[in-house]
Amino acid sequence: MTEIDTPHIGSPRIVVLRVQPGTPPFRIVEIDGQVVGEARAVTDVLEAAAAFGITVHDLDDPDVVRWVGGDKFTWMPH
Repeated sequence: MTEIDTPHIGSPRIVVLRVQPGTPPFRIVEIDGQVVGEARAVTDVLEAAAAFGITVHDLDDPDVVRWVGGDKFTWMPH
């Protein structure tokens, strides 16, 4: 098998980790493997991405954002 035949397995630049308890609860945001801050709403994720020059067109695209422990609507601990 040549490299051209190898399937591309990438990881998204943005990872939003599971909800952490707090007042208010928050999720840790990683960009390119580095923790860049906390998000309390989806707008915080978009602002963090923009600060790193990333334009997000689809928050449901797993090639762009990986949501751990929930999705873009999960902002409260279970």
